[in-house]
Amino acid sequence: MSDETLAENIANHLRREILRGNLAPGSQVKERDNAAEMGVSRTPMREAIRILAKEGLVTLRPARSPIVAQPTFREVADNIEVLTSLELLSAKLAVERATDAQIDEIAEVAGRMARDYDTLDMIDVFELDMEFHRAIARASNNPVLAEAHRAILARLWRARYLSATRKRSRDRVLRQHDEIVQSLRARDPKAAQSTLYAHLEALLDNVTEYFKLEGEELPPETPERVEPPAK
Repeated sequence: MSDETLAENIANHLRREILRGNLAPGSQVKERDNAAEMGVSRTPMREAIRILAKEGLVTLRPARSPIVAQPTFREVADNIEVLTSLELLSAKLAVERATDAQIDEIAEVAGRMARDYDTLDMIDVFELDMEFHRAIARASNNPVLAEAHRAILARLWRARYLSATRKRSRDRVLRQHDEIVQSLRARDPKAAQSTLYAHLEALLDNVTEYFKLEGEELPPETPERVEPPAK
Protein backbone atom coordinates (compact mmCIF):
# COMPACT_ATOMS: atom_id res chain seq x y z
CA MET A 1 0.00 0.00 0.00
CA SER A 2 1.42 3.42 -0.98
CA ASP A 3 2.01 6.10 1.67
CA GLU A 4 -0.68 8.21 -0.06
CA THR A 5 -3.28 5.44 0.13
CA LEU A 6 -2.28 4.65 3.71
CA ALA A 7 -2.61 8.32 4.68
CA GLU A 8 -6.11 8.41 3.16
CA ASN A 9 -7.10 5.27 5.09
CA ILE A 10 -5.78 6.78 8.32
CA ALA A 11 -7.62 10.03 7.61
CA ASN A 12 -10.84 8.06 7.05
CA HIS A 13 -10.38 6.29 10.40
CA LEU A 14 -9.71 9.55 12.27
CA ARG A 15 -12.61 11.25 10.49
CA ARG A 16 -14.96 8.55 11.73
CA GLU A 17 -13.57 8.87 15.25
CA ILE A 18 -14.32 12.60 15.10
CA LEU A 19 -17.85 12.00 13.78
CA ARG A 20 -18.55 9.46 16.52
CA GLY A 21 -17.31 11.89 19.17
CA ASN A 22 -14.44 9.64 20.27
CA LEU A 23 -12.21 12.57 19.30
CA ALA A 24 -14.21 15.48 20.66
CA PRO A 25 -13.86 19.12 19.57
CA GLY A 26 -10.85 20.66 21.29
CA SER A 27 -9.15 17.33 22.02
CA GLN A 28 -5.57 16.78 20.89
CA VAL A 29 -4.72 14.52 17.97
CA LYS A 30 -1.35 13.20 19.10
CA GLU A 31 0.65 12.12 16.09
CA ARG A 32 2.97 9.72 17.92
CA ASP A 33 0.29 8.10 20.08
CA ASN A 34 -2.15 7.63 17.21
CA ALA A 35 0.57 6.23 14.95
CA ALA A 36 1.58 3.71 17.60
CA GLU A 37 -2.03 2.73 18.30
CA MET A 38 -2.70 2.11 14.59
CA GLY A 39 0.66 0.42 13.96
CA VAL A 40 1.81 2.91 11.31
CA SER A 41 4.74 5.24 10.97
CA ARG A 42 4.46 8.94 11.74
CA THR A 43 4.87 9.99 8.08
CA PRO A 44 1.44 8.79 6.79
CA MET A 45 -0.12 9.84 10.13
CA ARG A 46 1.23 13.35 9.59
CA GLU A 47 -0.17 13.41 6.04
CA ALA A 48 -3.55 12.11 7.27
CA ILE A 49 -3.72 14.96 9.78
CA ARG A 50 -2.94 17.43 6.98
CA ILE A 51 -5.85 15.97 4.97
CA LEU A 52 -8.21 16.52 7.92
CA ALA A 53 -6.83 20.03 8.43
CA LYS A 54 -7.67 20.90 4.80
CA GLU A 55 -11.19 19.64 5.46
CA GLY A 56 -11.49 21.86 8.53
CA LEU A 57 -11.89 18.91 10.91
CA VAL A 58 -8.51 19.47 12.57
CA THR A 59 -6.70 22.68 13.51
CA LEU A 60 -2.90 22.69 13.15
CA ARG A 61 -0.81 24.47 15.80
CA PRO A 62 2.90 25.42 15.60
CA ALA A 63 5.10 23.14 17.74
CA ARG A 64 2.03 21.64 19.43
CA SER A 65 -0.30 18.74 18.76
CA PRO A 66 -3.19 19.59 16.42
CA ILE A 67 -6.66 19.65 17.92
CA VAL A 68 -10.09 18.65 16.66
CA ALA A 69 -11.63 21.82 15.26
CA GLN A 70 -14.27 23.77 17.17
CA PRO A 71 -16.05 25.85 14.53
CA THR A 72 -18.40 28.54 15.79
CA PHE A 73 -22.08 28.60 14.91
CA ARG A 74 -21.45 31.56 12.62
CA GLU A 75 -18.73 29.70 10.71
CA VAL A 76 -20.96 26.65 10.25
CA ALA A 77 -23.98 28.75 9.27
CA ASP A 78 -21.97 30.71 6.69
CA ASN A 79 -20.77 27.45 5.14
CA ILE A 80 -24.35 26.09 5.06
CA GLU A 81 -25.44 29.23 3.23
CA VAL A 82 -22.77 28.73 0.55
CA LEU A 83 -23.34 24.96 0.34
CA THR A 84 -27.08 25.39 -0.25
CA SER A 85 -26.44 27.79 -3.12
CA LEU A 86 -23.86 25.44 -4.65
CA GLU A 87 -26.18 22.44 -4.41
CA LEU A 88 -29.08 24.28 -6.03
CA LEU A 89 -26.82 25.38 -8.89
CA SER A 90 -25.46 21.82 -9.17
CA ALA A 91 -28.99 20.46 -9.58
CA LYS A 92 -29.86 23.01 -12.27
CA LEU A 93 -26.68 22.33 -14.25
CA ALA A 94 -26.97 18.56 -13.81
CA VAL A 95 -30.43 18.68 -15.37
CA GLU A 96 -28.98 20.59 -18.34
CA ARG A 97 -25.61 18.85 -18.74
CA ALA A 98 -25.48 15.45 -17.05
CA THR A 99 -25.11 12.40 -19.24
CA ASP A 100 -27.53 9.53 -18.78
CA ALA A 101 -24.62 7.54 -17.32
CA GLN A 102 -24.01 10.21 -14.69
CA ILE A 103 -27.68 10.19 -13.71
CA ASP A 104 -27.51 6.41 -13.52
CA GLU A 105 -24.57 6.79 -11.13
CA ILE A 106 -26.59 9.14 -8.89
CA ALA A 107 -29.50 6.69 -8.99
CA GLU A 108 -27.17 3.80 -8.10
CA VAL A 109 -25.98 5.58 -4.95
CA ALA A 110 -29.58 6.37 -3.96
CA GLY A 111 -30.57 2.76 -4.58
CA ARG A 112 -27.68 1.40 -2.53
CA MET A 113 -28.63 3.67 0.37
CA ALA A 114 -32.30 2.59 0.18
CA ARG A 115 -31.36 -1.09 -0.01
CA ASP A 116 -28.81 -1.10 2.83
CA TYR A 117 -30.10 1.70 5.10
CA ASP A 118 -31.38 -0.59 7.86
CA THR A 119 -28.28 -2.80 8.02
CA LEU A 120 -25.47 -0.25 7.73
CA ASP A 121 -23.70 1.63 10.50
CA MET A 122 -25.05 5.21 10.74
CA ILE A 123 -21.72 6.59 9.54
CA ASP A 124 -21.88 4.36 6.44
CA VAL A 125 -25.41 5.64 5.73
CA PHE A 126 -24.20 9.20 6.19
CA GLU A 127 -21.26 8.70 3.82
CA LEU A 128 -23.60 7.30 1.16
CA ASP A 129 -25.80 10.37 1.59
CA MET A 130 -22.78 12.66 1.09
CA GLU A 131 -21.70 10.64 -1.97
CA PHE A 132 -25.19 11.21 -3.43
CA HIS A 133 -24.71 14.97 -3.13
CA ARG A 134 -21.15 14.85 -4.50
CA ALA A 135 -22.36 12.84 -7.50
CA ILE A 136 -24.91 15.56 -8.33
CA ALA A 137 -22.18 18.21 -8.14
CA ARG A 138 -19.94 16.15 -10.45
CA ALA A 139 -22.86 15.74 -12.86
CA SER A 140 -22.99 19.53 -13.25
CA ASN A 141 -19.92 18.98 -15.47
CA ASN A 142 -18.47 22.17 -14.08
CA PRO A 143 -15.17 21.16 -12.40
CA VAL A 144 -14.86 24.48 -10.55
CA LEU A 145 -18.33 24.06 -9.05
CA ALA A 146 -17.67 20.40 -8.15
CA GLU A 147 -14.40 21.29 -6.40
CA ALA A 148 -15.96 24.20 -4.49
CA HIS A 149 -18.81 21.93 -3.41
CA ARG A 150 -16.37 19.21 -2.29
CA ALA A 151 -14.37 21.70 -0.22
CA ILE A 152 -17.40 23.25 1.51
CA LEU A 153 -18.98 19.84 2.11
CA ALA A 154 -15.76 18.66 3.79
CA ARG A 155 -15.87 21.64 6.16
CA LEU A 156 -19.44 20.75 7.09
CA TRP A 157 -18.83 17.01 7.48
CA ARG A 158 -19.28 16.94 11.27
CA ALA A 159 -22.15 19.47 11.28
CA ARG A 160 -24.07 17.47 8.67
CA TYR A 161 -23.44 14.23 10.51
CA LEU A 162 -24.74 15.74 13.76
CA SER A 163 -27.78 17.03 11.91
CA ALA A 164 -28.42 13.61 10.35
CA THR A 165 -28.20 11.81 13.68
CA ARG A 166 -30.43 14.33 15.46
CA LYS A 167 -33.25 14.00 12.93
CA ARG A 168 -33.16 10.53 11.48
CA SER A 169 -35.99 10.61 8.97
CA ARG A 170 -35.39 7.48 6.94
CA ASP A 171 -38.54 7.54 4.81
CA ARG A 172 -38.32 11.25 4.03
CA VAL A 173 -34.65 11.11 3.03
CA LEU A 174 -35.10 8.08 0.78
CA ARG A 175 -38.24 9.53 -0.79
CA GLN A 176 -36.52 12.83 -1.53
CA HIS A 177 -33.49 11.08 -3.03
CA ASP A 178 -35.81 9.18 -5.36
CA GLU A 179 -37.67 12.38 -6.30
CA ILE A 180 -34.37 14.14 -7.06
CA VAL A 181 -33.31 11.26 -9.33
CA GLN A 182 -36.67 11.28 -11.12
CA SER A 183 -36.50 15.04 -11.70
CA LEU A 184 -32.98 14.68 -13.13
CA ARG A 185 -34.17 11.93 -15.48
CA ALA A 186 -37.11 14.13 -16.52
CA ARG A 187 -34.69 17.03 -17.10
CA ASP A 188 -36.90 19.23 -14.89
CA PRO A 189 -34.72 21.92 -13.24
CA LYS A 190 -37.48 23.43 -11.09
CA ALA A 191 -38.48 20.06 -9.64
CA ALA A 192 -34.84 19.12 -9.01
CA GLN A 193 -34.06 22.36 -7.21
CA SER A 194 -37.33 22.39 -5.26
CA THR A 195 -36.87 18.84 -3.93
CA LEU A 196 -33.19 19.42 -3.16
CA TYR A 197 -34.04 22.62 -1.27
CA ALA A 198 -36.60 20.74 0.84
CA HIS A 199 -33.96 18.07 1.46
CA LEU A 200 -31.52 20.68 2.82
CA GLU A 201 -34.04 22.94 4.56
CA ALA A 202 -33.77 21.37 8.03
CA LEU A 203 -29.95 21.48 8.12
CA LEU A 204 -29.62 24.99 9.58
CA ASP A 205 -32.44 24.32 12.08
CA ASN A 206 -30.76 21.13 13.33
CA VAL A 207 -27.36 22.81 13.60
CA THR A 208 -28.87 25.78 15.46
CA GLU A 209 -30.53 23.41 17.92
CA TYR A 210 -27.24 21.55 18.44
CA PHE A 211 -25.26 24.71 19.23
CA LYS A 212 -27.97 25.89 21.62
CA LEU A 213 -27.82 22.59 23.50
CA GLU A 214 -24.03 22.92 23.63
CA GLY A 215 -24.52 26.25 25.40
CA GLU A 216 -23.04 28.49 22.71
CA GLU A 217 -24.44 32.02 22.69
CA LEU A 218 -25.77 32.48 19.18
CA PRO A 219 -25.51 35.82 17.36
CA PRO A 220 -28.62 38.03 17.68
CA GLU A 221 -29.13 37.85 13.93
CA THR A 222 -28.95 34.39 12.42
CA PRO A 223 -27.73 34.22 8.81
CA GLU A 224 -30.38 34.70 6.16
CA ARG A 225 -31.54 31.51 4.54
CA VAL A 226 -30.97 30.97 0.88
CA GLU A 227 -34.25 31.74 -0.87
CA PRO A 228 -36.13 28.66 -2.10
CA PRO A 229 -36.20 28.25 -5.89
CA ALA A 230 -39.17 29.75 -7.69
CA LYS A 231 -41.91 27.24 -8.38
